Amino acid sequence: MKSRIYENIEMAVFEREDLSLLPKRVQRSNKGTYGKLLVIAGSFGMAGAACLSARAAYRMGAGIVCVLTAEENRVIIQQQIPEAVLSVCGDRPDPAEIAAAVSWASAVVIGPGIGMDARARSIVHAALESISKKGCPAVIDADALNIIADEKISLRDIKSDIVCTPHLGEMSRLVSKDVDEIANDIGGVAKDFAEENDVICVLKDYRTVTVLPNGMSYLNLTGNPGMATAGSGDVLSGIVGSLLAQRVPVNLAAPLAVLVHGLAGDAAAERLGMRQMMAGDIIDSLSEIEEIRD
Repeated sequence: MKSRIYENIEMAVFEREDLSLLPKRVQRSNKGTYGKLLVIAGSFGMAGAACLSARAAYRMGAGIVCVLTAEENRVIIQQQIPEAVLSVCGDRPDPAEIAAAVSWASAVVIGPGIGMDARARSIVHAALESISKKGCPAVIDADALNIIADEKISLRDIKSDIVCTPHLGEMSRLVSKDVDEIANDIGGVAKDFAEENDVICVLKDYRTVTVLPNGMSYLNLTGNPGMATAGSGDVLSGIVGSLLAQRVPVNLAAPLAVLVHGLAGDAAAERLGMRQMMAGDIIDSLSEIEEIRD
């Protein structure tokens, strides 16, 4: 790890050798050893978001992944990820069932592809309440961030370790600033958001910045424009969630996941070319990063 000045802010930079910080596989272990991740994702027509996040979590080493999604996605997810445990909910989600799912989990990912309808809003409220009660580490992404912004839900009131992973558009809604204004001060906006909301902020851009609530900042120097493709953020959420489920400390899991995501993206671009690569190729390329292998 080294440091670098970026946007007048000194930031730490993880490098390939820092992959040694990833959790190791041990001889005497079972699936429970490597954590239970709950992925709350997907709505009608958006099963792909749930599949990408869950599959990335498994490839990153999570022991068990449960996908909580819309009933319409049942067949797709069972076919695409037979390793996943599946939990479905209808138009009127039962808060008790969501609480039970959170209680089971070592960590939670919430948001990829869930939409912003009444069903999604009910799920977000119930999940955040349960996450806070349990003190379960969680990744909040995509539509869950949009719902939080729209309803002005207080992140500071969630009594748990929270990693928020907005892109510039989602951050614009969260902080009520223009995208261009945020783009011109990535580090500063992320730092203010993390400190004000007592969360870890992973602000995704060409150079993603991760900021801890205490102001410690990490600049990511991996990745490439080929990663600007639908589903890439869902993959990142699964990687972060997987590390949290494996009990990697949250202050390390977030920037380390960003490093891994970028390196896998670089491996995919080298193999396929930036124009041809898709989000699933980032997942497939996790195995090409030598230090990740068992």
